[in-house]
Amino acid sequence: MAALYIILTASVIAISCGLLGSFLILRKMALVGDAISHAVLPGIVLAFLISGSRDNIPMLIGAAVLGVITTLIIEMLQKKAGMQEDASIGITFTWLFALGVILITSYTGQVDLDQECVLYGEIAYVPLDTFNLSNGLSLGPRALWISGSVLLLIIAFILKGYKGLVLTTFNKDYAASIGISTAFWQLAFMSLVSLTTVVSFESVGAILVVALLVAPPAAAYLLSQNLKKMLWLSTLFGILTAVGGYYLALVLDGSIAGAMATFAGVLFAGAWGWSKLTSKHSGTIPVTDKKNISTFF
Repeated sequence: MAALYIILTASVIAISCGLLGSFLILRKMALVGDAISHAVLPGIVLAFLISGSRDNIPMLIGAAVLGVITTLIIEMLQKKAGMQEDASIGITFTWLFALGVILITSYTGQVDLDQECVLYGEIAYVPLDTFNLSNGLSLGPRALWISGSVLLLIIAFILKGYKGLVLTTFNKDYAASIGISTAFWQLAFMSLVSLTTVVSFESVGAILVVALLVAPPAAAYLLSQNLKKMLWLSTLFGILTAVGGYYLALVLDGSIAGAMATFAGVLFAGAWGWSKLTSKHSGTIPVTDKKNISTFF
């Protein structure tokens, strides 16, 4: 049963990351997850200083708030300072991470503040933390319930806001010309990315979250020129990563998260090789004008 819980939790998180990661790749912001994993450190420290508690919930709330602030700063640097996305991401996460280090050394030096509770979770421990009713009945891992709720939120967001997401992803100028707020959709989307990554950190670890945000969607991107097909392929590759990575870890007797990230890389390599053999991928999903965009609705 423990193996099933681990695979289910990893699959749910992989699907969530794959769906959001597809839009991140198309927006040329694939490393935002990595940026958030570093930038949330000040939020963890501030949450401890305000609450005086080292419980996971205050830590996660602080990390989530800083994750949203990180996306706002990145967006501001792009729009106000005219910086490219990669430069704005690099400046933001290095500055915030350094600020977190200063806060830890200056104000929590005498306290065993375990920032690893958010940044470096271990998926093998997922079955140990369960939801229990008052009569002692276990409802399964807490991480599975939380990540499942986040997945439902992501699916609802994509279904309800698909048109806005597509337009602001592929052609912001056209979206603005027909009255769609690009700033709103950017903020809403990046806030959801921040929530998903921070919630997932505790369960599977930062490295695996970043891998799931990038590798399955990137593999799907190589095999499709249609956004809806790319989303389905990202979901499939995410599930394969969870299942294949778990059994790879059993064979190697190694880290489950590490094996899943490795298996994700293997899937990407396979997708890249297949795309080269078939030569069907032109390098971009061809949605740049009104005529092509209309085919998605």
